[in-house]
Amino acid sequence: MKTKLTELLNIEYPIIQGAMAWVSEATLVAAVANAGATGVIALGGRDADWTRNEIRACKELTDKPFGVNLMLMAPNKDELVDVIIEEKPAFVTLGAGNPTPYIKPFQEAGIKVIPVVPSLKLAKRIQDAGADAIVVEGMEAGGHIGSQTTMSLMENILPEIDIPVVVAGSIVDGRGLAAALLMGAEGVQMGSRFLLAEECKAHQNMKEAIIKATDTDSVVTGLLSGHGGVRSLRSDFTDRYIAAETDGVTTKEERSKMSQGTNKLAAIDGDVVNGAVQVGQALNRLNAIEPAQAIVHSVINEAIMAIRKAQRFIEVI
Repeated sequence: MKTKLTELLNIEYPIIQGAMAWVSEATLVAAVANAGATGVIALGGRDADWTRNEIRACKELTDKPFGVNLMLMAPNKDELVDVIIEEKPAFVTLGAGNPTPYIKPFQEAGIKVIPVVPSLKLAKRIQDAGADAIVVEGMEAGGHIGSQTTMSLMENILPEIDIPVVVAGSIVDGRGLAAALLMGAEGVQMGSRFLLAEECKAHQNMKEAIIKATDTDSVVTGLLSGHGGVRSLRSDFTDRYIAAETDGVTTKEERSKMSQGTNKLAAIDGDVVNGAVQVGQALNRLNAIEPAQAIVHSVINEAIMAIRKAQRFIEVI
């Protein structure tokens, strides 16, 4: 399946495994890359030594292209930038800050730059700054979210941008990939589906909680109090946090302390009661643990079938 994204990154399939804090590391990323898509190592909360070692470990496991994700709000971002430039993954995705100053330095090192953008205005600015591609992510996604849906982002941004656009936000199967391609995207980024990859080191409790969940089981914390929305499965933690947002007593600092470390608590320690299982809304389709290769190939096969079925709406003369 050829698109501008596959040509840009020299991959077989237009799928990027999204960066998921604490679990997007070399084993998962290499497995996705070896399956013909590409993966992203998540650097959130990590230091320079871990970053260097993980990139090198991934290169030992695959000779295929892969990327890293840099959160520009990280206090050690400058150290991480230096390591990325030295170790030269195929590409970097950038979020949570202004990516413009980092585009040329990465590109001069031979690294493709793919910022994550929340709006058309920023997408145009990033395109003008010379980015190689962009990711647009709808609020249906797991983890930190923006204010626009995946569909609205596709409607607003795809017709206006010339560089490759990758769509993310509750895309978990081939129908989602087909829809994005038919709308004009050049590929998709998927996080939640790869949480259930055999190679993903997320705790088994987290995987089972996702499999057991249904479509109405995700909630967003942080929006009511202006702390920044985060989508997770509903749990005792999210109930407590949402109550604290409206009780008129709990301070912003106290809420920050409540949420600190809850992602790792669920993903690594397996505490899905007091932790935050960050996952997107397409929960009914997340129902099995499979090898990364099986996930990639099933998504591609489903997308091909969906695109072929769509042709029935066109009258052939």
